[in-house]
Amino acid sequence: MFKRLLIIAGVIGAAAIIVRKIKSANDERALWHEATTAPDLR
Repeated sequence: MFKRLLIIAGVIGAAAIIVRKIKSANDERALWHEATTAPDLR
């Protein structure tokens, strides 16, 4: 029983790390897109 809980906690922890890295990469890409596109001067 304890072994199963430990495995589940490990999987949830790994998933949280992966989600955090993906969000960070998306935020970085959005920032670069905003910084490198021409401003809208209408």
